[in-house]
Amino acid sequence: MGIYLNSKAPFENYRSIVSDPYFVDKTALISELVPAIGKEQRFFCITRPRRFGKSVMANMLGAFFGKGQDGAPLFHDLAIGKESGHMEHLNKHDVIFMDLSRMPRGCDHYGQYIKRIQDDINRDLAEAYPEISIDITDAVWDVLGTIFEKTGDKFIFIIDEWDAIFHKAFIREGDKQDFLGFLRNLLKGQGYVALTYMTGVLPIAKYTSGSELNMFLEYDMATKKKFSEYFGFLDEEVDRLFTIYQDTTDDSSISREDLRVWYDGYHTARGKRIYNPRSIVCALSDDELAGYWTSSGPYDEIFYYIRHDIYAVREDLVLMIAGEGIDTEIWQYSAVSMELETKAQIYSAMVIYGLLTYKDGKVYIPNREIMEQFKVMLMTKASLGYIHELAKESEKMLRATLTGDTQTMARILKFAHDTESPIFSYNSEIELSAIVNLVYLAARDRYRVEREDKAGEGYVDFIFYPERPDADAIILELKIDSTPKEAIQQIKDKNYALRFRGKLGEKARYTGRILAVGISYQKKTKEHFCAIEILA
Repeated sequence: MGIYLNSKAPFENYRSIVSDPYFVDKTALISELVPAIGKEQRFFCITRPRRFGKSVMANMLGAFFGKGQDGAPLFHDLAIGKESGHMEHLNKHDVIFMDLSRMPRGCDHYGQYIKRIQDDINRDLAEAYPEISIDITDAVWDVLGTIFEKTGDKFIFIIDEWDAIFHKAFIREGDKQDFLGFLRNLLKGQGYVALTYMTGVLPIAKYTSGSELNMFLEYDMATKKKFSEYFGFLDEEVDRLFTIYQDTTDDSSISREDLRVWYDGYHTARGKRIYNPRSIVCALSDDELAGYWTSSGPYDEIFYYIRHDIYAVREDLVLMIAGEGIDTEIWQYSAVSMELETKAQIYSAMVIYGLLTYKDGKVYIPNREIMEQFKVMLMTKASLGYIHELAKESEKMLRATLTGDTQTMARILKFAHDTESPIFSYNSEIELSAIVNLVYLAARDRYRVEREDKAGEGYVDFIFYPERPDADAIILELKIDSTPKEAIQQIKDKNYALRFRGKLGEKARYTGRILAVGISYQKKTKEHFCAIEILA
């Protein structure tokens, strides 16, 4: 056992995860990899956004296959324990487990980084094979090749965070190519490789200069069906975790619907909706809804991508904030070259990093956790132009609504309409809805804003669910070439206020006023009209 060879670390890491009350068993992944051991198609690279369980799965595989620890007590009661044929592989393989996000102390250049990896693997091999003369300064693939020729021993390689080095400030373009060469020499065409399982955020550079790694089968979340259910939590898995949360948390404050709104919304190529696993576990453990996933990345992460072409994407931002999808293609990028020059390239990169989700040819903002980051960007980035100005007006819009100041509301809507963007032509209620959503952006601090929510006897344009039960609730209906009074009448006729009485068997969560808000736009006169009525 060593630092890399049959390390104890993946076993201990996975054992701590299994003992967590909110553990989800994904060991069925093992049964899909076992048949590939020793076969031609034995190289797998699975890419997902950060915090989607990549390291959990890597540790699981290291704990299962590696000879470092006895995994029988750990895996016996899990799903893979029922697969007798696959359990024959439990702790029967020499595993080289590489977490490539680990940096040497004071590391400031690529040579230092890669030397530490090779030297430490060679030290592990020298200790495991004392009968073979090993020089730790030799290339690691030469040492492994010698061991294979003399003993016939093969190794399973588990490589976590394979692309971590590409995000380091000290890495130059030439270093990226050298690193790809390191992986090629280590893995491609080598008889000592029994299986390679690799994870990261970025796809392999196989579509450009990275063809040297074309032996890998790549699986991303947006376009590949295989392995999709092993990363992220499915609805039924969250249902089970929520039951545990209710049973173990006194005065629990999170509802099942809260989890859906905050952390659901990602889509796999197989059509499954999945939740961000880190955020689910943290929210249930803390009994608090918050941006657990987004807090693990750079503050300006979203702006980093759209800044490449703000003018081209800002109308799309208005629509996405309103819940609309934007038509786009998903481009396959290489890890060594992610040029972001067009909208399709920008959106593809944002899908890769989990800032957008992709379904049926459209990209969407997946959930409230990510929406909060979009809101902060719109409120703070002056370079977004008129969108930023409208977002700043949103606090005034909410205040005017709550105080019944319909003149201020109409003035802000006129200000929005008088910009030069084509989206303000209001060719349909979708565009009007998008603008209304934007000018109420600040409301998201105090409300859960749902669009086209089922309420009463129909679907209402917007419902503002207050975060505090004693705050005012808002039902908002939009009309084109009609009147705000007619909009309010529809709210009454369709009995939309029933939504605040809770679902069947669910107690009402709101005790404040219910405000019916009607907003209309006259195409001929280009005027906005607003009306407010207290329903209860």
